[in-house]
Order: sequence, then structure tokens, then C-alpha cells
Amino acid sequence: MQPLEADEPRSIGAYRLLGRLGAGGMGRVYLGRSAGGRTVAVKVVHPHYALDEEFRARFRREVEAARRVGGAWTAPVLDADPEAPVPWVATGYVAGPALSQAVSAYGPLPEHSVRTLGAGLAEALAAVHHLGLVHRDVKPSNVLLTVDGPRLIDFGIARATDGTASLTSTGVSIGSPGYMSPEQILGKGVTGAADVFSLGAVLAYAVTGEPPFPGDSTASLLYKVVHEEPELGSVPDGLRALVASCLAKTPAGRPSPREIAERLAPAGASVLVAGGWLPGPLVEEVSRTAVRLLDLDSGVESLQDSGPIPFTSSAVVGSFGPPGPSFAAAHAVAPTEPPSTGSGTGSGTGRLSLSVTTESQPEGRRGRRVSCTLALAVAGALAAVTIGGSFLYNELRDQGTSHGDSAAGRPSSSASASGPASGSATEPTPSGTPAPTSSGAPASGSVPAAYSGNWQGQVAVTVLGKPLPAGTLTVVLKQGGAGDEIGTASQVDALGTSVCVDVLVLKKVSGGELIADGTARNKPGDADKCTSGSHLVKLRLTGDRLSYTSANPEGGNPYATLTRQDG
Repeated sequence: MQPLEADEPRSIGAYRLLGRLGAGGMGRVYLGRSAGGRTVAVKVVHPHYALDEEFRARFRREVEAARRVGGAWTAPVLDADPEAPVPWVATGYVAGPALSQAVSAYGPLPEHSVRTLGAGLAEALAAVHHLGLVHRDVKPSNVLLTVDGPRLIDFGIARATDGTASLTSTGVSIGSPGYMSPEQILGKGVTGAADVFSLGAVLAYAVTGEPPFPGDSTASLLYKVVHEEPELGSVPDGLRALVASCLAKTPAGRPSPREIAERLAPAGASVLVAGGWLPGPLVEEVSRTAVRLLDLDSGVESLQDSGPIPFTSSAVVGSFGPPGPSFAAAHAVAPTEPPSTGSGTGSGTGRLSLSVTTESQPEGRRGRRVSCTLALAVAGALAAVTIGGSFLYNELRDQGTSHGDSAAGRPSSSASASGPASGSATEPTPSGTPAPTSSGAPASGSVPAAYSGNWQGQVAVTVLGKPLPAGTLTVVLKQGGAGDEIGTASQVDALGTSVCVDVLVLKKVSGGELIADGTARNKPGDADKCTSGSHLVKLRLTGDRLSYTSANPEGGNPYATLTRQDG
């Protein structure tokens, strides 16, 4: 577990965050505690996907699907808010390593451990399939090992069998190469038999330390799964026939999860677990993990003391569905207070409603939660907002609230006044009125030497009349005259997931400021992240501060106050 960085939230919903468990292409996972002391894993989706209606609908559906399932070999969903500006879900924390980590650190599991593993996972899948659901991503990293048995987690891409297509919006089959079934790779109808194929691959990996379809590229892995037989020579005789049947190319040739469970553990997986199922080194690691968990300070800070949390670093956050299935009733273990998201529940526009301020909330715990929700709302709304951020600005504006920007791209005074409750609470985010009075007008027609260099600071945009933090802006300037390229302006978004760059060409020097054309310099594949074309940029030097404003409505009219970085 990694400590929280300064720009990460200190609470999400009713859960105080203790540290970061991991991050990846689909999201970020935090360790948290409820007010009642329950330890949870909180997953927050990538804000970029939070603006995607298709993803949000899928996430909502999957949370509800996860709540329907019950079983002993899964992690329960305790809470979730699919309608939050950035959807999140909290599951019971499982204090144990993933199968992938365990095999990497300690080698293959003994046969009796793999039999128990397979029986537990098969029973979990039987419960899932009974409800018409398919996990779709059974793989070693989604299997956790505890003294009390295995846990199948991350039903974030589980779908109802009558659900949506097999491809994501990017055209990539949902699943993990090497563990996906042939029909899943080929985009055919996927049933519970696909999970059985994946289970067979997981068991082969667990007992040999190698996947049954080895390969050094995604293409080769997918080809082997579809066209070649698995490599099972190292699988013990007592498991080889079962694993081979699970890896049959056709769904009809595979056993059901119930049949697998009965073949591996006729009396039930719990009987094998009760007799001790993990090798000694793994038991010791699980025990150490539990001890470290108990040692975590449960009173690091009070919720009301943190204030709004700006998202300004380059840490990656991904997007994903719910992490662990709800194999208990909805809110089976509820926090002592219901979570507050600041966006309401069941509201079609709640996820982009950014008008809530801490001033309108009671003091104490509720106020803190709203502060964090505002921070998350910022991240959700601005994940793709950069200097050329591909931001659904017109859509937001058309929701019924004027964004209040002036023609020059700065927020109006009313926008500044209605920003976050404590104007400087998100420092060093720029304030709502970024343009100071110049203390020294540059010489007419050229860039003066004082402007040259590397400048950096936090950039903000104006959305629905509110100034919102949007990441880090770096401006590099050099001397030149009208018509010359005088530098670049690059912006890393609020969560570090994309960078957009503008080339600055000087138009003129007027009224004590540089006026330039900012033209997007996009890389291939940036079309969905960065705006294109040109927009007006104004730069003004006041003392040791450089103010930046951009008339780019599609990107939220970014503005910033920058400081010199090169001495």
C-alpha cells in the first residue's frame, strides 16, 4: 500500500481513506474505513469514463448485478454511488495476496491447494451463473488468497447474459489475453462456459506457475487460445483431465462450475479450507498483512479538517466497474451514516451538478464529504480538459447554467464569487480572477527577455460559472517578434492521464501583454483528448508572476498564474 499523495482525496462517500492499494488503466483503488471501523477497498473509476453515458449505464447495471449475487468465496459490495460525479464502489477488504503475486513470489501452489482453489472458485461461479451473470475476467490477479479460502473479485466487467455487446467502445474484447475463451476472443455469444475456460487457465497457472497458452504478445496469445491446444504437460495427473476439459475449444465440451466443484471437493470447498489449504509461507504473508492492517492508525485526521482536495498531480486513475461482486444483500454492512455525494441520488444530472459548496452544508463530517465530492466532481468533469482538452463544454453549458465567461476567456466576477467556498482552499489552484495589473509593459512588437524561460503553475477552467482546477500548465517562452513561434504551452490534466500541447505564435504586444495564437499540436490518437485548431492566448508579466488566459470555450477557457521554474 502506498501513502496518499497531497492531491488525493482523504475521503470518498462515508469512507476515510488510509492509503492507495493500486492503480491501473481502469481506475484507482484505496484502502478505507467506515465510521464504524470496517476496512474497505474503495474503487474510483477513471473520470474520463465518468463522462461517457454508455460506461455510466454499464457501471450502474453492474453494481446492481453484483448486489444480486451471494456466495462465500467473494468480496461483498458494501456501498456504491453510480450517480456520483465520479462513480465509486466500496467492497469488503480482503487481506491476502492475489494469486498472481503469490505464484510470482513463492512459486506454484501444491496440488491440494489448487484443488481447494478450484472448488471455491467453481462454487462462486455457480452462484453467479445461477443469476444469469457472467464474470468475463477470471484471471490470477482477480483471485485473492486468504486463510479462509480463495476470493473471486473484480466483477467490474461482469454482464447480464442478455446485456451488451462483447466489445468495448474502443473495439477491444473485454477480458484478459491468455485467459479469455475462444468465443470471447471471436466476439461470439458469451455464456457461463467462458468463465469455465478462464477457470481452467487459472488452475493451470496456479499449479505450474505458467499460463497454459504462453506468448510474448497479445496477438500470439489470442491466436493460441483460438487455434492451439494448451500446454498441460506439467499439470499433475490428478488435475490434468479436469483442466483440459475446462479448456475445451467449444463451450459445450466444458463442464459446469457445479460439476467442477463436485469433482474437486465432493463435500464442499469449505471442508478443504477448514483442514488448512495454503502452504506455510503464504499463511505467514497473509498473517503479516492482517497485522499491518491492524497497525494502521484509525485516527490520522478528522474528516472535517482536510478541506477540498485538488487533483493536481500526474497520478494515473483508471476507469472500471465495481471491484468485487456484492455477494451479500445491498448495503449488508452499512456505514453508521449514509454516504453523501453532493450530487443527490437518482438524478439524471446529478453527476455534473457542481453547484454545491461547503457553505451550504452543516459543519463537521457532512461538510468534509461534500468537499471531497467537489474534488471528485472536478476530476470527473475535467479528466480530459487541457489547453486543448476535449471537454463537452457546450453540453455542460446547455444544462441550464451559464458558464459566465467573458469574451477574452476569463471567468466573470460572478463566476469567481461563486467558486469553491474557501477561495484559496485549493491553492495553488488559480483564483477566479487571474489577471493582475501589469507592473511593466513589454516593449512593443517583440517578446522582452524577462518573459523567456520555463513557467509553471496550476491551471483552472470555468464550468457552469464555477472556477475548477484542471491540472498543471507549463509555458516555455523564448524571444521573438510578430509572426514568430515564441514557445509552447503544455497541460497535464488533473489526473495526469493526458497531455495536450499548443504552439504559441506571437500576434502582437498590446496593452502591456503578449497576444499570441495557440495552435494545437496533437499526436495521433489525441483527437478524443485534445481540442484542435487555434485560439487566442494572452500572457502578462507582473513582477515574478506570469498570468495566462486562453479564449478556448471548448476547453473551458483555461487560465493560470505561473511562476518561473528555471531560476
